[in-house]
Amino acid sequence: MKAGNLTPGTRLRIVLAPGIAIGPGKADLLQGILETGSIAAAGRAMGMSYKRAWRLAEALNEHFKEPLIETTRGGSGRGGAELTALGQEILKRYRRMEQKTEKATASDSDALRALLAK
Repeated sequence: MKAGNLTPGTRLRIVLAPGIAIGPGKADLLQGILETGSIAAAGRAMGMSYKRAWRLAEALNEHFKEPLIETTRGGSGRGGAELTALGQEILKRYRRMEQKTEKATASDSDALRALLAK
């Protein structure tokens, strides 16, 4: 999802340690990898460059005890990517936290939207 196309709602960013966070971009990339089997395809679907998608994937793998994403090299059979069990758990927990946050802030968010200029 491109930043200019944000839909109304709460966007959650969790800072896990200094310089290490997971937010909508990384979660959406994980979701895209889960759905497409490809880091490049997941990045494209988000309007993200190939290089940026790979950098985020590498950062995710570096910051956790085990990799979140496993890749296979390209070639005649073409490469691919998939979430590890830990990657699936991280995504599931993040999505659950998003839902809880959205629910907890819904009335205040609605009140703020009501104050917007028409």
